[in-house]
Amino acid sequence: MNKKKHPLIAGTLILTITGIASRFIGFFYKIFLSRTIGAEGIGIYQMIFPIYGICYALTTSGVEIAISRFVSGESARGNRRHARSILWIGLSISLFLSLLTTFFLYTNAEFIAVNILHEKRCIQLLRIMSLTVPFGACHSCISGYYYGLQKTAVPAMAQLFEQLVRVTAVYIIYQVSLEEGRVLTPVAAVIGLVLGEFASMVFSLFSISAERFTKKQKKQQEFPVRLFTKKILFLAIPVSANRICINLLSSVEAILLPFTLQQYGLDTEKALSVYGTLTGMAMAFILFPSVLTNSVSVMLLPSVSESQASGDRAQISRTIRKTLTYCLTLGTACTLFFLLTGKFLGTFFFKSSMAGDFIITLAWICPFLYLNGTLHSILNGLGKTSIGFINNLTGILIRILFILSFVPHFGIQGYLWGLLANQLFVALLNVNALKKYLT
Repeated sequence: MNKKKHPLIAGTLILTITGIASRFIGFFYKIFLSRTIGAEGIGIYQMIFPIYGICYALTTSGVEIAISRFVSGESARGNRRHARSILWIGLSISLFLSLLTTFFLYTNAEFIAVNILHEKRCIQLLRIMSLTVPFGACHSCISGYYYGLQKTAVPAMAQLFEQLVRVTAVYIIYQVSLEEGRVLTPVAAVIGLVLGEFASMVFSLFSISAERFTKKQKKQQEFPVRLFTKKILFLAIPVSANRICINLLSSVEAILLPFTLQQYGLDTEKALSVYGTLTGMAMAFILFPSVLTNSVSVMLLPSVSESQASGDRAQISRTIRKTLTYCLTLGTACTLFFLLTGKFLGTFFFKSSMAGDFIITLAWICPFLYLNGTLHSILNGLGKTSIGFINNLTGILIRILFILSFVPHFGIQGYLWGLLANQLFVALLNVNALKKYLT
């Protein structure tokens, strides 16, 4: 048992260390952006990410999970070359979809920016961002392959390398702009995004090409390409459909919030500044501790699946109870910390008292925010993926309801109330779905 769990623990440790390093870099990168492109610039920059999420869901998310699952099975049977073949099938599917998506997004960027995002300054950002889709597809599929082998070092280092290249590229653009007397714009941040994804892809391709099969393997049967293509598609399509649905609603949320803020009485510039301060500044602090719970989630899914396969209900119950205790303790500690320091953090790091006010209000969601990620992973490990999807869908619908009903009358405060209601209600739904293991 210990030998089996050792790769999971080691992998989680690697992900945690690199995740913390990546979050630190990303955190100070957000501070840098807030002082160079401003709150409005960050708001415009953040508006393209729901579209980015839809592209990823459509081209990569389901395929990556399918690769990870089938590679794990073939590796367990000693068929490493079959595992590599599964990667190439999944990668081919993902690249085909990503190239079509890139072409569509690039040629329709003006329509999407003007008629969907209602912000013409996003046209150029969407066109540049479209180039990241095939790079991200390649990187994600290779990461899925290594996750299936329970080798997290390559995906973790690729993520860190991506972050370093992104930040370095934007900083170089900033220095060049200073010398030429130009102001940094959100375009620079999107260029950094493209270069970061490209660097991550190159790193992943180099790693996979350097892999060698040192052990002499037994003679294997001919690889059934058509069969595994069907299997990958059969698993990937419903996962991608769920992710697309979630990301579409998240896009609606991101589009509605600046619009309803204008209904409240803010002009376009102020509405985007408030949106950028919330999503690009305050949330950077609130989400930072989640790097710990995200790493735990990586270990929880296979661990719970193994316990369920062996019929060890008591172990599942212990895992859930420990998760509840760990996440609620961490969340409560973070709530107290942000309540006491939120104002200082916002003004000191972002030169924004508004960011400090947002941090204080959002502090209350920490226990539920960190808990929901791990409980969702447990639900997936138990095979309750549809329940997890419905719970998350319910949470997004609650936020959209608050945006439509409260933001036009109470401003951004109405959305913050929606975030609190969303996280609390989803946490109750997740706990209720697991209650039979807690009694």
